[in-house]
Amino acid sequence: MRTVLLTLLATVVLVVLSGMAFLYSGIYDVSATHPHWPITRWAMERVRTFSIKAQAAMITPPPGMMEEAKLLDGTEHFAAHCVACHGAPSVPHSAIANGLYPKPPDLKDAAQRYTPGELFWILKNGIKMTGMPAWSDHSDEELWGTVAFLQKLPSMSEEDYRKLVMASVIQGGRHSHGNADGTPPGTAP
Repeated sequence: MRTVLLTLLATVVLVVLSGMAFLYSGIYDVSATHPHWPITRWAMERVRTFSIKAQAAMITPPPGMMEEAKLLDGTEHFAAHCVACHGAPSVPHSAIANGLYPKPPDLKDAAQRYTPGELFWILKNGIKMTGMPAWSDHSDEELWGTVAFLQKLPSMSEEDYRKLVMASVIQGGRHSHGNADGTPPGTAP
């Protein structure tokens, strides 16, 4: 029995020392110009997916989430804060988004991949090591409006998007600064 315990202890010590040697060696490339090792990518995707599901399990959308005013608030938030990285109908990703790793996803199918509660949790809390910021300093109402916008995005045409952005500007959007040519933020000039 003593031999078994000593063997287990020696194995644990060897694993810990090997892990420490790996951490301090600098072998793992953390640059954004090289992708993760496949096992690292697989593990990070699983951790992210299961974490979002667990953290958002009890979050339910408020009644009236799809009302026009809330949708316009969400459109405003998306145009001001999200479109640069995620793009939109007729609006490509920005140069900043092209330099991020992992690449920010196109959100056209986000509402099919995530529940409304999960989308809300992602918006409110962000996701570590992805470039996705937390918007916890924005109101829950604005974030639920953004979830409503994301639910409409899959069927949205370029014209639908432009109309929503214009309507949010006319509504007196809090984030509207416009493009250099005077067109609304989040639209192609």
